Amino acid sequence: MNAKTTSFCPCQSGKHYDECCHLLHSSQKIAETAEMLMRSRYAAFSLHLIDYIVKTTVPSQQHLLDQHALLAWATNTQWIKLKICNTMLLDKIHSAVEFQAFFIANEKEQVHHEKSLFVKIKGQWFFADPSVSLPAMKQPCICGSGKKFKHCCGEMLCTFYAEI
Repeated sequence: MNAKTTSFCPCQSGKHYDECCHLLHSSQKIAETAEMLMRSRYAAFSLHLIDYIVKTTVPSQQHLLDQHALLAWATNTQWIKLKICNTMLLDKIHSAVEFQAFFIANEKEQVHHEKSLFVKIKGQWFFADPSVSLPAMKQPCICGSGKKFKHCCGEMLCTFYAEI
């Protein structure tokens, strides 16, 4: 065991890393809920596990992620804490997690407040990244549901991102 596995998990669960997010990061377990995936992604940023960030993004978006920029942001940031504000199950395959990530960057304490959309694909939760190119409303959805984007994830993204 090393310090990483015997210390408390960065996700703020109160559990030790080896019995919490490490199980997801090492592919021993998949996230049972969107909140669990959100917490594991925060922990991955704090531990600079960019491969996990990519792997847990909707598969059709993974190639659009700038891994060098993600790694630079993760390593140049001191992650302080995560606060889950709200978790909402929107329908059978969509869930939203509103959170605040507290961090220090450029010697200033900051808060990233976001309401993230998660989609369940073949029994596994993924983050739908609104910061990368999204399909036109009449194109197939990013989640592979077979529906048009506007009738699936697009509708969810438009509905609740307008609320924050």
